[in-house]
Amino acid sequence: MDTYHKQIEAMKLAYTDGKAYITDPDDMTISVEQLLSPEYGETRRQEIGEEALLPQPYDLPKGGTVYLATADNEGNMVSFIQSNYMGFGSGIVVPGTGIALQNRGYDFSLDPEHINALKPGKKSFHTIIPGFLTKDGEAVGPFGVMGGYMQPQGHMQVVMNTIDFQLHPQAALDAPRWQWIGGKTIQVEPNFPLDTVENLRERGHNIEISLHSGTFGRGQIIWRDHVTGVLQGGTEPRTDGMVAAW
Repeated sequence: MDTYHKQIEAMKLAYTDGKAYITDPDDMTISVEQLLSPEYGETRRQEIGEEALLPQPYDLPKGGTVYLATADNEGNMVSFIQSNYMGFGSGIVVPGTGIALQNRGYDFSLDPEHINALKPGKKSFHTIIPGFLTKDGEAVGPFGVMGGYMQPQGHMQVVMNTIDFQLHPQAALDAPRWQWIGGKTIQVEPNFPLDTVENLRERGHNIEISLHSGTFGRGQIIWRDHVTGVLQGGTEPRTDGMVAAW
């Protein structure tokens, strides 16, 4: 139960920092190295106590994304994510192709004073995150959890399920998830353990039990066993997906 509380608080702090600072490196007011430094992480970690924090709240928009992972017996691996964003994206279709153009620029700002202000050649903040896990410089495998601002939250939970709880790929994806909405509000899936829900409420979190699992991300995983070389796959139970081998 304490683990869930700390996960939630860490994600809230990370998102607060991300929305405030992350944009094209040339335009950041704080360096990537500073954000990733152990000293900065320790400073933020010390803010996590027994009660729920109330960081700077943000409106977190929803997304529409697809993710796939593939690997072969020669060691090649691909982690791929593509997003039209917000349904059919921009609503503009390239004539004669049927291809709908994305509208990922929705998260950019036209305010020249904003950290994510749009300008030519600038790589601004977004949530397109094809994941890839390595250990000791060796590839473990590709993974990803799509779903707008649920992406990094899902990534963290899946990786913790894999590393901390030693779950196999399918179990790591099947495990119930939580999602920070903003402020102290956390949504959890219908099958989330009720004793954990009560523990989080006692710590000051506003817990909402969702009636469905559609907004908690949709992921895929392929891990390679470092001893045998065998590939292990897992697919998302919350949406259409499959593990195919040939």
